[in-house]
Amino acid sequence: MFPSRRKPAVYGREGAGSHRLLALLPQKCSVFQLFFVTLLLGFASLLWLQLSCSGDVARRGRGAAAPDPLKPCPPESRAPWAEDLSWGPHRLALLIPFRERFEELLAFVPHMHHFLSRKRIRHHIFVLNQVDHYRFNRASLINVGFLESGNDTDYIAMHDVDLLPRNEALDYGFPEAGPFHVASPELHPLYHYKTYVGGILLLTKQHYEMCNGMSNRFWGWGREDDEFYRRIKGAGLQLFRPSGIKTGYKTFQHLHDPTWRKRDQKRIATQKQEQFKVDRDGGLNNVRYQIESRTALSVAGAPCTVLNILLDCDASKTPWCTFS
Repeated sequence: MFPSRRKPAVYGREGAGSHRLLALLPQKCSVFQLFFVTLLLGFASLLWLQLSCSGDVARRGRGAAAPDPLKPCPPESRAPWAEDLSWGPHRLALLIPFRERFEELLAFVPHMHHFLSRKRIRHHIFVLNQVDHYRFNRASLINVGFLESGNDTDYIAMHDVDLLPRNEALDYGFPEAGPFHVASPELHPLYHYKTYVGGILLLTKQHYEMCNGMSNRFWGWGREDDEFYRRIKGAGLQLFRPSGIKTGYKTFQHLHDPTWRKRDQKRIATQKQEQFKVDRDGGLNNVRYQIESRTALSVAGAPCTVLNILLDCDASKTPWCTFS
């Protein structure tokens, strides 16, 4: 509490020590002496705060009467589901294919962390950052994220960084019955054809393996989702979508601004002909990559892991992985 104007100031422990030090000063002192004493007082205050926060002062005081109680140190930050069984047994790996879209990422990570936490869904956000010199390959990044997400997650969300759910009724739970397309055609603000499975798609890890992941042949923007729809059907899996959502095309916030962030839609070499073919051999089994680094970050208090990924390209099979 601040001292009253009518009463003399009352000092705490560190305040009393500072008052005693000031009392020892001579009535006339040089600027150097005053500067030295100021530094000494600042160091003493920092030392007191450090001891109080670390708990050393509390431990020293055990068994002895203290004139006034010490405030407990704040507990270490822990995941909200660490010891709460009501969050359920499943844990989601949120896989975010990414390259140079930092403004969207700064909005995405805290939004999704709080959205999933309110729904009591255990989750881990993986930012799959492509740092090589090849064209962007969303499908290969998702394959890498799947392989690197660890055994403590049992289902994945293939999630675009520019698509934020607005409706709290959207289901991000464990898709035991089959792949669950959260951003369904009747809800997505842009894509409305019935075979669309992009944007946000949930799968158990078992179902993703049954599809052999996604094809690695799609360099540049588009078409990898359409090919994955065929893989879902080829694996004998049933696709599910949300029901009872009344918000229509306003269900999601789409952050992408095409006027200044152009999509790589070029089709070069034989890419135009090959993009409509089903890749019956490639996927999880032959994705080629290296992890340059793995970094744990916190964005506005929301945790995530950034994987800097170097993809590799077999130019004899997909010469369109570069523009040259």
